[in-house]
Amino acid sequence: MQRRLSAILAADVVGYSKLMAEDEAGTLAVLKAHRSELFDPETARRGGRIVKLMGDGVLVEFPSVVDAVECALAIQQRLAAEHGKIKLRIGINLGDVIIDGDDIYGDGVNVAARLEALAEPGGIAISGMVHEGLGNRVEADFTDAGEQQVKNIARPVRVFRWSPTQTGKPETQTRQVSEKPSIAVLPFDNMSGDPEQAYFSDGITEDIITELSRFRELFVIARNSSFAFRGKPIDMGEIGRKLGVRYLVEGSVRKSGNRVRITAQLIEVVTGNHVWAERYDRSLDDIFAVQDEVVREIVTAVPGALDAAAAHHVQRRPAGNLTAYEYLLRAIHLRRQDWGSPEAAGLLDKVIAADPHCAYAYAHLADWHAYSILLHGAELDEARGNVLAFANKALQLDHNDSTILSVIADAYWITGDLDLARKCIEKAIKLNPNNYVVISFAGGIYAALGDTEEALRWNDKFLHHDPISIEAQRETSLIIYYIARRYEESINCFVGWHNPPGHMLAVAAAAYAQAGFLTEAAKLREQYEAQLPQGHSFAEHISSHLRMSALQDHRDLWLEGYRKAGFDC
Repeated sequence: MQRRLSAILAADVVGYSKLMAEDEAGTLAVLKAHRSELFDPETARRGGRIVKLMGDGVLVEFPSVVDAVECALAIQQRLAAEHGKIKLRIGINLGDVIIDGDDIYGDGVNVAARLEALAEPGGIAISGMVHEGLGNRVEADFTDAGEQQVKNIARPVRVFRWSPTQTGKPETQTRQVSEKPSIAVLPFDNMSGDPEQAYFSDGITEDIITELSRFRELFVIARNSSFAFRGKPIDMGEIGRKLGVRYLVEGSVRKSGNRVRITAQLIEVVTGNHVWAERYDRSLDDIFAVQDEVVREIVTAVPGALDAAAAHHVQRRPAGNLTAYEYLLRAIHLRRQDWGSPEAAGLLDKVIAADPHCAYAYAHLADWHAYSILLHGAELDEARGNVLAFANKALQLDHNDSTILSVIADAYWITGDLDLARKCIEKAIKLNPNNYVVISFAGGIYAALGDTEEALRWNDKFLHHDPISIEAQRETSLIIYYIARRYEESINCFVGWHNPPGHMLAVAAAAYAQAGFLTEAAKLREQYEAQLPQGHSFAEHISSHLRMSALQDHRDLWLEGYRKAGFDC
């Protein structure tokens, strides 16, 4: 058997049977004229070879996809301008064909025939391979119709369509995103300050595109399309829509002396999440070896990150069935009103019974057990054991969800496991710094870690992000302003708080005392002592605060404020 790679064009006449039934002689005469005056001459001019005629259809082989598409466009545009009774559907594929004398066979031919059936009357349908091969060499607007399952072809076929009535340039259209993990690698920025060094950043980019294209499970945008966005001030979402991809890789290259620094990050277009990021610092003793090494590392990392992100994209619902989901929503609603709600804990148990793989439920149970220390006087070691067990289970199920990581970071903060809290919140921020839950927890955790400046920055970001829901941030803001020694701002967070948790009466008392309002501080101390449940003590509250502060300076500050407010400590 002889084989070769060819561009195959399949065409047929729209409504042929009806035309023949209405006027057989007239239809045959028009078709004959169409072939002799338009189809055959255009085919010959573009280097095409008519393989066979099939009643109302024709199969043509071309040496290149550009020739095949330009031929199809010329024919369809001419027919549209003539407004005659003859309309064609045309499908074009690039594929391996088997040669048998003057005939050709194989999947490449079969796919072309299926594409022809998917074309609009008077239109053209081409495969993804044809579209990629065209680059920017054909002046035509093809709209991405996504992947289509076609008869007798095992794999889905990526389809692009053109019609004579289609308007707008490709760059203004939104392309349908493939169900496969789809990715575009944008040209890496040359940060070296020398425009002539752009070849190095371009080489890195092109090698990544080439190597990623080796993974059949990925759909990778060709270099020409990716590089069309060089230097353009377009946001990631817009680029993703124009290219029809779910993920983007972007990066930069900086050469200085005998060193090179290359950064790369993988972004999910719809959410803006940074799925993966890395920085490489290397010597330039052998520039090509450096390039190979960096490309190899990125290419090794990206598909794995893509796999995780794609799986998360499919499994993004927080629970696997409606029953579990409803219980979860109710539990979270109750926890927002009372973080230690016993009813919420019972609902979370029901979530797990209905869906044992619900990571959100385990994360919230971990956090609930942490708050039981603050709100219910739970024994520290027992509660901490429950926190660790539920947190580990949640992370085993999903360690790449920024919300889950933030809730677990909050639990670790309360139990005093501050290194674990730092790891979780930093990973959550890396995954999605714009997640509302990440923003709401980050400030308090950085305050606990002793990074007051970062705590204030995240607190300001929360207030800017959601200025209406200040009630949800009162506790964190009060604590952050206190350790920043901005006592009046800390007090302002307490004023107007309709139903503060009992332990926050003591915190507010310390703030009032530090600001010099000793009478108000004493009243709050009395209110705190009056609402203490039987068996609870202020010593437990003090213990929690000291445990939740990494710096001795901050621990001393809390003790000073409580003493000024009249607490015995």
